[in-house]
Amino acid sequence: MDLLASLYADKPVVIFSKSTCSICHSVKALIRSFGANRTDIEVDKMANGEQIERALIQLGCRPTVPAVFIGQRFIGGADELIRLNVQNQLAQLLLSAGAIFLWRP
Repeated sequence: MDLLASLYADKPVVIFSKSTCSICHSVKALIRSFGANRTDIEVDKMANGEQIERALIQLGCRPTVPAVFIGQRFIGGADELIRLNVQNQLAQLLLSAGAIFLWRP
């Protein structure tokens, strides 16, 4: 767990993804549509990517990516992020985390 915490600490939005994952691309596009400051971690391009994926599994990520952290809090994968957006809660989370500074739907 400490490995993950070191990667998402002090960052408003962190998305663990794989470069070939189309769902990951969609999640990144959704976050980008808010103009959010985000950090993408492509686990398939990292030497310790398998270790990171094992840590994500311990968090309950199945599949392991995308895994989204907002304000150092694990939000979940694509389903959870889309649910928050449909419920008009995603913008508020991004505001609270300092990923965006102004939002008008």
